[in-house]
Formats: sequence, C-alpha cells, structure tokens
Amino acid sequence: MAGELGQTQMMPSEYYQYAVDYDGDGKRNLLRSAPDVLGSTANYLVGLGWRRGEPWLTEVRVPATTPNFPWDQADLDIKLPRTKWASLGVTLADGRPLPADNLPASLLLPMGRLGPAFLVYKNFDVYLQWNNSLVYSTTAAYLATRITGAPPLHRGSPPPALGFNDVKAMQAMLVRTGYDVGAVDGFLGLKTRQAVKAMQLKYGLPADSYPTADLLARMRGGR
Repeated sequence: MAGELGQTQMMPSEYYQYAVDYDGDGKRNLLRSAPDVLGSTANYLVGLGWRRGEPWLTEVRVPATTPNFPWDQADLDIKLPRTKWASLGVTLADGRPLPADNLPASLLLPMGRLGPAFLVYKNFDVYLQWNNSLVYSTTAAYLATRITGAPPLHRGSPPPALGFNDVKAMQAMLVRTGYDVGAVDGFLGLKTRQAVKAMQLKYGLPADSYPTADLLARMRGGR
C-alpha cells in the first residue's frame, strides 16, 4: 500500500537508484527474480554505507556475575574498540579472546545481561537504516551468522519477558515521567529501551536496557 516493490520492499526511487540485473536477463525484476531482489538489496545496503569484508554481528559472552561491569555501556549509541570490550571480560561465544584490534563495536543485550549477547558493528547500524526494527535487524544478522556456520546461540537465563500489556503500561509511565518512548504500543523499540535504561540507573539497577517485572513493580510503587 506504500508503493513498495518486491520481497524486500524497495521504494520506486530506490529501484531506480539501486536495482540491478543480477540474473543477466536484461531486466531489473524485483517481482519475479530472486537473484535481482537479493542483488538489488545488497547494492542498496552498500549505498547506505555497508562496509565490505567487515562483520555486522558477533555473538559474545559477557561476565554477568562480574561486580561493577558497566552495563550502561551496552548501548547502540556507544561504540568501544574490541580491545576495550576484551579488557572488560567480554569474550567470543566459545570463550576465546576477542580479536586484539580497535574495530569499534556496540554491546547488544536483546534480553538483558542474563540473555544472549552480541557485539554489533557499523554494518549493523547500516542495516538499521534500512529497517529500523531492533528485533528484525538482530534476527537477520543472527541468521546470517548461522548460514555462515556459527553454532546456536547461548540462550542464557534471562528473566521472563514482560507481556504486551505490561510493556505498554511501563511505556505510559515512562511518558508521564517525561521520557520519549515513541509510540505507546507495547513493543520494546529502541526509544523504549533508552528510557528503560534511564529508569534502571535511577533505581540503581544494572542498566542493561531490558525491562523486568522488578523494574515495573518499582515504578508502580514509586520506590
């Protein structure tokens, strides 16, 4: 209904700028040619700044029980060299050390400090420009790692996820407190996670940006 074309929903202006004839039949067909769709989408991502040969997501392990780990640094807006993350105790998922380089990376904790953990890079930010959904982009990036041979992720033991109505209630309270969560819609988007992080800091909780029943109870009780 928005005029998007093909499986990856390119706009007409994007078609004219980025579509390619990847199957060599002389046509740029985003409706019936899977090679054209994939080649055109890749070309679009390159146009947004995708860096060839660089990663976009790596599963890692974070020392969840280490005292004073700076959980507030787990933020897509904060990028530290991999050497810095290594100095904080972050390792590859299998326990091996991170590469000893200065490639900037953000720590992403989709389900908080006790759940799966990832380092994400500039290419992840580029992908978010194409689809500004953290869940969608994380899912796509993780799937890409599995396709290239990565083992299943370490699920960890995160606290139960809040239900739709509880997230919506928390968003409403955050808005009343003065935070911008975007839409009060029950979905845990980037703006909601930023506001949750601020409230965790206020209550002296590990600021991993993941809403929990404990945080919701504290907000409802005004403690």
